[in-house]
Amino acid sequence: MAIRELVLDTHVHLAPMKMLEDLPGVDAVRPPTPLMHSVAGLVAHMDFWQHWFLQRCTGVAVPMATRAADGWPNVTAGGWPAVLARFERGLRQAADLGDDAMALDQPLHPAIQFPAMAAYTRRDALVHIAQHNSHHLGQVVSARQVLGLWPPRAGSWTW
Repeated sequence: MAIRELVLDTHVHLAPMKMLEDLPGVDAVRPPTPLMHSVAGLVAHMDFWQHWFLQRCTGVAVPMATRAADGWPNVTAGGWPAVLARFERGLRQAADLGDDAMALDQPLHPAIQFPAMAAYTRRDALVHIAQHNSHHLGQVVSARQVLGLWPPRAGSWTW
């Protein structure tokens, strides 16, 4: 399966940007329950790690976050559109990087200084982005359901 189909034009679930349609900032930042992250919080988290992996794919040696909390940036209702736009740009960048078949199996340079990821290729990093995003996009759907904001106006799959 092509990277583009894993990150942007998904078939296994509704496309990421379709899941995030029709969500004003005031609703995006509202946690559905005290134990759940807001949609904006989930997207900011996905974007944080997506951006980090994309930098690593392009040779920028950004150190890994030292605390889990660092990967959960705060988002305000007014900041939601910018977070959403950056997340979409990252999805498109990941898809574009995945289109470069000649570079997909090249090791990341410099290597990631974390044993489980030390031998990552560009393909590995892009698949990691896709898997991480898919996990949290499922949480986005659940959050929107609890908030009574699902499905988006354009609809969803109904199996």
